[in-house]
Amino acid sequence: MYKNILLPVDIEHSPESAKALKIALEEAQRSKARLTVMTVAPGFGSPLVASYFEEGAAQEALKEVARQLKQYIDNNIPEGVEVEAVVAEGNPAERILKQEQTDNTDLIVIASHNSQIEHILLGSCAAKVVRHSQCTVTVVK
Repeated sequence: MYKNILLPVDIEHSPESAKALKIALEEAQRSKARLTVMTVAPGFGSPLVASYFEEGAAQEALKEVARQLKQYIDNNIPEGVEVEAVVAEGNPAERILKQEQTDNTDLIVIASHNSQIEHILLGSCAAKVVRHSQCTVTVVK
């Protein structure tokens, strides 16, 4: 039985995340667990990156990501499931692992949708989460 389930989603790859969503929902309903649905926006924190955008662009982008995540939750999470939306900014694996600690997460359900070449060259987000997580991680292909 789980108390806190973390479901990181990439809103742009929601078809790949559909299986992970199904598994996370089934477990949340079975365990009566809280489900945290999280997405991570690219970081604007670097001065070099920030210099390419108008002032306030980062805040506007995060507002839009939050709106899209709310819509994703409204469209996919049934009533009766305790759900929280989290929008973070930065490196996805690092932010997921930080959220795990913040929420005292005991299960992460994460989709893996990187190609083999990306995994070899960069390592996938899911692989990094599996290696460094302190809780159970279910990776869904």
